[in-house]
Amino acid sequence: MPLDLWLTFVVASTALLVIPGPTLMMVLSYAMTQGRRVAVASALGVATGDLVAMTLSVIGLGALFLTSALAFTILKWVGAAYLVYLGIKMLLSARTPAQTTLMDKPDGQRAGKVFRDLTTVTALNPKSNTFFVAFVPQFIDANAAFAPQAAILIATFVIIAGINALIFALAANAMRSRITRPTVQMWLTRAGGATLVGMGLLTASLRRAT
Repeated sequence: MPLDLWLTFVVASTALLVIPGPTLMMVLSYAMTQGRRVAVASALGVATGDLVAMTLSVIGLGALFLTSALAFTILKWVGAAYLVYLGIKMLLSARTPAQTTLMDKPDGQRAGKVFRDLTTVTALNPKSNTFFVAFVPQFIDANAAFAPQAAILIATFVIIAGINALIFALAANAMRSRITRPTVQMWLTRAGGATLVGMGLLTASLRRAT
């Protein structure tokens, strides 16, 4: 792959990844309420989810979702329902100041569970699958071998996605360390839960391109 084409892909991918979406909002919510260990797990979950989604899209499954109304609808509703479920769980976990003491820590989530949640949400995002189908072919040289080019693009995007999520997670975690008031913790958790529910409803409203 020509270096200039690869660098263009890097710039375009970076610009697209910093745009807030369901995955990034989940990363920020978990990092601000759960800490550094979970922040790292969430970033790894994003990278894994993108690896699954992009690989399936590149080998043809994404094209199926783009052309099949039924497949797209199923993926859309599964992803939307999962986001709403996670959002409601986060809303219910928010404790009022009366339920929290200065010695309390936010309800902990196992790093493995956070990794699984982020992987699932990222992989099931129908917008991502559609995007990969439309985006990746622009950087494929039809006169060169397909597999090596696809491998380079997938690895590049996944690495950028993981680094991007980790930067946002660690920045949010740094802010968390300065937030000790129970009221602030409660509203952060509620805001994160409400955002996930909103993102789920937005995902449910997506329509397949025609």
